[in-house]
This record gives sequence, C-alpha cells and structure tokens, in this order.
Amino acid sequence: MKHHRDHQETGTMVPGRPGEHLMLLPGQWHVGRHVALMRTLLGSCVAVILWHPQRKLGAMCHYLLPSRRRTPGMALEGRFGEEAMELMAHALQRHHIPPHEFEAHLYGGADTMPDSAGAKLNVGERNIEAGWALIEKYGYTLQAVDVGDSIPRTVQLCLRTGEVNVRRGGQRPSHE
Repeated sequence: MKHHRDHQETGTMVPGRPGEHLMLLPGQWHVGRHVALMRTLLGSCVAVILWHPQRKLGAMCHYLLPSRRRTPGMALEGRFGEEAMELMAHALQRHHIPPHEFEAHLYGGADTMPDSAGAKLNVGERNIEAGWALIEKYGYTLQAVDVGDSIPRTVQLCLRTGEVNVRRGGQRPSHE
C-alpha cells in the first residue's frame, strides 16, 4: 500500500536506544521511556513535550511551521505542528492512556528575525499559537510554557524523573 509506505518514510519516529541522549532536529519526534533524555535547540521552532509521571513515558516533537495544505493521501511530516502532534498522538494511543493524564510543556517560538529585516513573517508567533491550540485539541494538561522573546532555547526532558530543563541563549542544560 503506497500511502502507508510514504507515511512511514516521513512520519517515522526517531528511534532511540536505552540510555541514549537523543538530540531531536527540526521535524523530528520521539515517544518512549527507554532513552535517558531528549533534547532540542529552538529558535522560531516550537517543541511540545508530553510526560506521564506514573508511567514514566515521554514524548517530544520539534516543528518548524504550524501547518501546511495537505491533499488526501499525502504523508504526515514532523516539520509541521499539526502533523507532528498527530503523529505523536497516534504513537501514544497504543499505550491506552487518557490524554488528560499527560503533562504538556510548550517551548520556543522566538522572534529570530531582526527588526531591520523589514517584513515580519511572525513564524515564531504562529508556531506558538498552533502549539497552544494543539495541546488543547488533544486534551493534554498544560504544565509549563516558555515561549516568545527573541532568544533561542535548549530544552531537555529527563525520562528518569520527568524533569524539563530550559536554557535560554542556546546554552546546553545541565543534566541532574
């Protein structure tokens, strides 16, 4: 079935080995409990982190744009917020956990275009708005937010504890 194969090629979760420190790049996402931590660097992009404290199950996506026009049969891609969240939701469904039990975190969306650049695209702002809407749409419980401004962020989720560390200015968060 061609559509299914296409879906797998672009919508496949980034694999992680037990104990690995997984660095997610733009358009990538991961769901699981075996990696030690997940980390990503954000400018105007947004990361949504989901954490289930009792089951120690975590998820993270890093998207570049809020959405795109899709025609029926087009593969889902993690580069777009709507599609990244749909991919994560599908992966989480196999764990049979109600969405409201997940703690959601929303990070990024910095305004990385200098004022002197002229026309503003407001990509960061649009990404933030999409993140808020998608967390609400899927029924996750919003726990923490650090969005906007003009400073990049490095965000890290420790899967042993569920602790999320955010460092502004692109510095690497320390791991406890």
